[in-house]
Order: sequence, then C-alpha cells, then structure tokens
Amino acid sequence: MNELWQRVSLSGEQLLRVLPSFLAAAAILIAGYLLAGLVERGADALLKRLNFNKMVEAGGLSEAVERSGTRLDPIHAVGKLLFWLVMLVVILLASTALGLESINTMFGTMLSYIPTLVSAIVIVILGMIVGEFVRALVLASAGGVEGVPVLAKVAKTAVVIISVFMAVQQLGVAGEIVTATFTLIFGA
Repeated sequence: MNELWQRVSLSGEQLLRVLPSFLAAAAILIAGYLLAGLVERGADALLKRLNFNKMVEAGGLSEAVERSGTRLDPIHAVGKLLFWLVMLVVILLASTALGLESINTMFGTMLSYIPTLVSAIVIVILGMIVGEFVRALVLASAGGVEGVPVLAKVAKTAVVIISVFMAVQQLGVAGEIVTATFTLIFGA
C-alpha cells in the first residue's frame, strides 16, 4: 500500500510540474484562435471594400478557377489563408510553451518556407494577368484576321506556362528537371 501511495504521489508531483506549461499552451491556443478569427474577418471586410473579387475577375483568375470545376470565393480563400498562417504561428508558440523542440523546429522550417510559397503564388497570378493582357493585345492588334483568337489563346497559355515554370523553380523543386521540361515543351 505504501508503494502505491508513493507512485501516486510521484505522479501528482510530475503532473504539477507539467500543468503550468499545459495551461500556458492552452491559453496561447485559445487566444491565438480568437486572434486568427479576427484577422480572417478583418481581411474579408477589407477585401470586400476593395472589390477584390472584381479585381480577380478582371485578371482572369476566377475564369481559370471555374474551368477547374470548383467555385472558390477569392475573398474567403485569402481570409482562410491568413487564418491558417496565424494559427501556424500560434501552434509554434504553443509548442514552445510545452517545450516540444522537434515540433518547434518543424514549424520553424515551414514558416521560413512561406515567403517562397507566397512569391510563387504571386508569380502565377501575375503570369495569368500578363497572359490575359497578351491575349487582348494579340486580339486588338490583329483585328478580324482568321485564326487570331486561337493564336491569342496560345499566347496567353504560353505566358501562363512560363509563369508556372518560374513559380515551380522559385519553390526550389528540382531546378534541373524544371529547366529541362521547360526547354522540351517550348522546343517542341
């Protein structure tokens, strides 16, 4: 009976040593979740005021999304992206409070990759916008000549493909393979 009481006592002491870090991590997660929700709602409201959906439609991005068979609200997508970015930082802080260094290192690596990912997304979006501009330019310059709409779509597609290859290279995905594939596609 005495041995059982010692084990229970030891377990209680260990629990009391760990409890403050668990409570701190829980407080960080709750506060972070509330902050992430505020950031999401604030971004949604700001983007609605800026008519972000109309800017996306003018850039041709919503047309590309519709062709993929999904209906995605750009404002909601950006809001959710910001929500999860804030939550990623919050989880990193909570894991630090718990003393989980492996999770901390993993999230640190993920957070350091986010700027590269954002720049790759911006490259693709700008490629779509420039591709639409090139398509409109080809259509406007050639007038009613036969075959111009097809040529305009080919020009837009070429610009978008170039931007996708630039984005993949920006992400650091096997640069030699990306360059070789790009050369083969445009060489053909």
